[in-house]
Amino acid sequence: MTTTAFAVLVSTVLIAGALVVWPRTRRSVATPAERAVHAALHTAVLAAHPLRRGLTDLSAAEAAPHLRALTGAEALGMAGPDGALLSWDGAYPELAPVFGEAAGRAMAAERSVLVQVRGTYTLIAQPLVSEHIGMVGALGAVTRGRPGPGMLGAVAEVARYACGQIELAELDASRARLDRAEVRELRAQISPHFIYNALNTVASFVRTDPDRARELILEFADFTRYSFRTAGEFTSLADELRNIDRYLALERARFGEALKVRLQVAPEVLNVVLPFLALQPLVENAVRHGLAGKPGGGTVSIVAADAGADCVISVEDDGVGMDPELLHSGVLDAIETTSGTAESVHVGLANVDDRLRAAFGEEYGLVVETAPGAGTKVSMRAPKFRVGVRATGHTTLAAVRAGSAGATRFRL
Repeated sequence: MTTTAFAVLVSTVLIAGALVVWPRTRRSVATPAERAVHAALHTAVLAAHPLRRGLTDLSAAEAAPHLRALTGAEALGMAGPDGALLSWDGAYPELAPVFGEAAGRAMAAERSVLVQVRGTYTLIAQPLVSEHIGMVGALGAVTRGRPGPGMLGAVAEVARYACGQIELAELDASRARLDRAEVRELRAQISPHFIYNALNTVASFVRTDPDRARELILEFADFTRYSFRTAGEFTSLADELRNIDRYLALERARFGEALKVRLQVAPEVLNVVLPFLALQPLVENAVRHGLAGKPGGGTVSIVAADAGADCVISVEDDGVGMDPELLHSGVLDAIETTSGTAESVHVGLANVDDRLRAAFGEEYGLVVETAPGAGTKVSMRAPKFRVGVRATGHTTLAAVRAGSAGATRFRL
């Protein structure tokens, strides 16, 4: 027998042995009880998806079949907090008005209500009560005969599960409202001085260099369009850098060679997702407070590096810096001073710090390093991937070096 023939024979024997062993292994890890647990978990997940959008006619209609399967009821209804029927799944649709009346009583008493129907069926109306948001509705289940403790317990647990998902939906909505409010606050903090100075700079080029004035007007229009967009709480690092490029183009037109920019970005982190307007306040603070008060100007360095599962981003200036004692207490809170300088530095930073921590976890806040005369460096970390965090209006950009003054230009 040749070596090749022997190898084929051995492979055939191993495959045959695997086919013999596989059914035994499969039987040993998939008992009826385990299959029932897996099926229940899968059904619970299917019910959770629509309920995480809140309790509406549509979400109730999508969730009701799965909730009915979990309870084992012959029919299941869902009502809103006002007792109005949202959905009915299964047999006996003529019992829906009975459920509406029973749901009202159950919600008023905050306990389950049982109604005998035709002497053959029982309708169980179970209130959906959230610890944090109060009464959110009611769930009704129709069962044949008088329900035992097992059925009553199943309906109560399914109602509690459904209520938990609705509560999570409300918490998600509350967080989204808070995020939008924080973004609106951040937009309101975009320096009026920058807008005034940018328009003055454009005006100064209108007669002397009309083409340059036209370019700056387009940069300003794109900057404001991005900064005041309404879509999405998150953006990509590439899109954020593109908007910062517009901002710096306007500032460099005003400061000329006094403002230099150094950009170093690892290509693999351009798609990292950040809270919307997370970098803009850092760069604006570096220009306004780090360099504007420094004779002869200076350099702003923006670095985005690959750090394994994370991306590390820093904005550093070699400007006037500030006393680190002003940062000892939390210190991204606004600090009032007679000059207003420290307070202005913190405008936007506390907002960004809060949103980073809310999106990614407490370990992802801002880190500030500074000293008088030594400039300021603000750093952040962001995960390369986080479930549920996705950029809106994502754009892939390629960075190319342009100009001898250290500016970095982005082109689509």
